[in-house]
Amino acid sequence: MYDLIGVGFGPSNLALAIAIEEHNRAGAAVTGLFLERQPRFGWHRGMLIDDATMQVSFLKDLVTLRNPTSEYSFLAYLHEKGRLVDFINHKSLFPLRVEFHDYLEWAAERFAGVVRYGHEAVTVRPVSGGFEVVARSASGTVTNRARNLVLGLGLEPSLPDGATLGARVWHSRDLLDRIDSLGRLGAGRVAVVGAGQSAAEVTKFLHERFPQAEVCGIFTRYGYSPADDSPFANRVFDPEAVDTFYAAPEEAKRRILDYHGNTNYSVVDIDLIEELYRRMYREKVLGTERLRIQNLSRVAEVVQSVDGVRATVESLTTGERAVLDCDLLVYATGYRPADPLSLLGDVAGSCLLDDLGRVRVNRDYRLMTGPDLHGGIYLQGGTEHTHGISSSLLSTTVMRADDILRSVVSTREHRPHMWTQNIVADAVTVR
Repeated sequence: MYDLIGVGFGPSNLALAIAIEEHNRAGAAVTGLFLERQPRFGWHRGMLIDDATMQVSFLKDLVTLRNPTSEYSFLAYLHEKGRLVDFINHKSLFPLRVEFHDYLEWAAERFAGVVRYGHEAVTVRPVSGGFEVVARSASGTVTNRARNLVLGLGLEPSLPDGATLGARVWHSRDLLDRIDSLGRLGAGRVAVVGAGQSAAEVTKFLHERFPQAEVCGIFTRYGYSPADDSPFANRVFDPEAVDTFYAAPEEAKRRILDYHGNTNYSVVDIDLIEELYRRMYREKVLGTERLRIQNLSRVAEVVQSVDGVRATVESLTTGERAVLDCDLLVYATGYRPADPLSLLGDVAGSCLLDDLGRVRVNRDYRLMTGPDLHGGIYLQGGTEHTHGISSSLLSTTVMRADDILRSVVSTREHRPHMWTQNIVADAVTVR
């Protein structure tokens, strides 16, 4: 029986694996196993556009806020790759997204021994002293036991009501994985639905990828709204802000989320907004308008065919409808947290809910459960209603991993009768 099993191995559980290793160097070993349904490490691969940059400082990497001297820092990665001096001369806090992904892969490679890729957790059952996790792989079904679960389930694509994906209708997460299937588009048309950072990035990418095609941005707002990344507003992502948010009454929580939603949701970096406007204005001057913005509008109907997509766009101000025949329609409409209860099966019935039907979560990210469950279930994400706006972002990932590990160790120390030393033969100690 492992001390913990992590379901999913994205940045959150990778940060936890690093924290475990560094803890084990100085204290009693914590044993862990991570299950990841992807065949290899990957984090939003479909949006690793060459010139897209991170929107969070490189100092908010997997370790620095917890342990600035860690060998797993972004600076240690740069040093090993021979780019540290070049990065310093670049004078930027925000690396390319492809570079940060390479950093994550670099760190993940060191934990291959405790991750089972290609293993999708399908159900959880309670057992004496903890949980049994059933995972499905290409070679069959595998069962493992642990005293604690850490669910890093990530995010799921969010789509407008009634929208369905298909051969010519994609979500932005699949952009780079499928773009080659369009071949040379010529004087065609592509449409992008959404007004956030991903939508603006996809619009810019498609405008460059298909230099003869018309690119239509469709959204319900008047225009792209700039992200508020000013110093005072960014304090909402500080580790201390989690304590403040968690202790606040429900009404204050709602106000904080409303006030500071423009730091993250449906907003775009101002440099990208200005670049798109420059392109649109330049095309008007030259008389070759390919970049078109249909604001205050929504996609009312989509009909897919073998050759393309027919989208009916409705004006929110006049109600008028226009038909767009497109070669491709991309929904860049964001994500929502995966529902942890869908994985937990019968265990879900022991999880306590609030008046709005949301899971109740302790400050240490442990689900509140009934007395019949002896092990702990921790959430890496899906806690915005209890821990604040940074719950699905990188900003507090490293400190959340630290909180979870401290809670696991503390539980072991205070309830030793639940933490026997009978580790199964194939248990892997993170070291």
